[in-house]
Amino acid sequence: MTKKRVATVWLDGCSGCHMSFLDIDHRLLDLADAIDLVYSPLVDFKDFPDDVDVTLVEGAISSEEDLEKIQRIRSKTKVLVSLGDCAVTGNVPSLRNPVGVGPILQRVYLDEHPLGAAPDQVVPKLLPAVRPVHSVVQVDVYVPGCPPSADTIFHVVSELVAGRIPDLTDRTRFGA
Repeated sequence: MTKKRVATVWLDGCSGCHMSFLDIDHRLLDLADAIDLVYSPLVDFKDFPDDVDVTLVEGAISSEEDLEKIQRIRSKTKVLVSLGDCAVTGNVPSLRNPVGVGPILQRVYLDEHPLGAAPDQVVPKLLPAVRPVHSVVQVDVYVPGCPPSADTIFHVVSELVAGRIPDLTDRTRFGA
C-alpha cells in the first residue's frame, strides 16, 4: 500500500488543534504505517511540497502571509480539511473584526509598548478582516471543535487515508 502524503498547517490560531493531534498518542504509530507527514510545524520541512493527499489546516486567515500560504497549499492539496473552529468560522482571531486593524495596531504597538510605529517588515500585514478558510479557498472537510478531540482527529485522518469522507455527525460540535 502506498502511504498517503499528509500535511498539517498552522495559520492564525492557538496551536490547540495541533496539540489535540499529538494527543492521538500511541495511535500515531498506527497512522505512521499509512502516512508520510510531508509538512507540519511538528517537523522541520521548510517548503510546502507538491502533490499532498490531505492537508489539515488549523487557524483563520488574518494576514497577507496566511492568504498567500493557503492559496499555495490549496493548489498542491487533493483534500483540504478545515480543522477546528478558527479554520471553520474565524472564531477567536476574528474577534478583532469589529474593532478594525488600525485600533488593534495602535493598542498593541503604540499604547502598550511604545515603539513609535507598528512594525511593517517582520510582522505580516494584517488583512482588513479575519476570514475562515472556506471564504478564501475550497474546503473539502470541516472539523469543528475548539479544539476537536484527539479521537475525532484520528477518525478524520483514518477515514481520509482509507479514501472515505468522514461522517462527523455524532463526533464533534462547535466549541467542543
